[in-house]
Amino acid sequence: MQKHKAGFVNIIGNPNVGKSTLMNAFVGEKLSIITSKAQTTRHRILGIVNGSDFQVILSDTPGIIKPAYELQSSMMGFVKSAFEDADVLLYMVEIGEKALKDEHFFEKIRNSKIPILLLLNKIDQASQELLEEQVQYWQGQLPTVEIHPVSALNNFNVKAVFERILELLPESPPFYPKDQLTDKPERFFVNETIREKILMHYKKEIPYSVEIETEEFLEDEEIIRMRAVIMVERDSQKGIIIGHKGTALKRVGVEARRDLEKFFGKQVHIELYVKVNKNWRSDPNQLKRFGYNN
Repeated sequence: MQKHKAGFVNIIGNPNVGKSTLMNAFVGEKLSIITSKAQTTRHRILGIVNGSDFQVILSDTPGIIKPAYELQSSMMGFVKSAFEDADVLLYMVEIGEKALKDEHFFEKIRNSKIPILLLLNKIDQASQELLEEQVQYWQGQLPTVEIHPVSALNNFNVKAVFERILELLPESPPFYPKDQLTDKPERFFVNETIREKILMHYKKEIPYSVEIETEEFLEDEEIIRMRAVIMVERDSQKGIIIGHKGTALKRVGVEARRDLEKFFGKQVHIELYVKVNKNWRSDPNQLKRFGYNN
């Protein structure tokens, strides 16, 4: 009888290296939101890939930064936990990067006893000469890790990395039911989809001052009815989110609905409201309420 393998494969790296793109490529579903802005991922999101004889539990973590306020400290708590339960660690860098933004985490990688695959991403943007130079550089920095050039966006070498992960996983029964795709509830993906649209369409501090709370999620056979609140920190931000005659908020709602209909596979009706929740990013009680309780 074939033995079953299962384990946690945690993805870490600086902001904007393509961790979420890689995670979604592995899972085959859009679980992690993707934008060109730093700090897009705030939580630790699990994506579960099942086969007849394996279960790979992938974990997308926030990009590593030096925290400036309480929310960011909590985000780095998710990264810390990724070191603690990993069976395989994927350290993702892009062409031209030299180290993590936090030396403490880099030292943890250097001294780690678990298998580490260094994924050199965005190689489609590099010449062969630059690629060889980068491989040599990282071999010097981290001599014990395996280096795999990839392009997460173009799915280049992603299958080979996944097969290597399967080789490294320990023998174990599955941790989650075999039909489960993620550990997050449906409302989490509603919140994240709305937040993605805000990251895409608003500038400066606005996207980082926003948190989403889905207050209502009612599903029947043909339609899901949702009501979500966009929290901001100041009255002036509320006006910017709503926009002239509500046009900016309407655009967020239309685009979020389109993506959510694709995600849930049925018609969606969504109502959006904006509320001021002063200084929520620095309030431990508010952060706990929004799931940042590491």
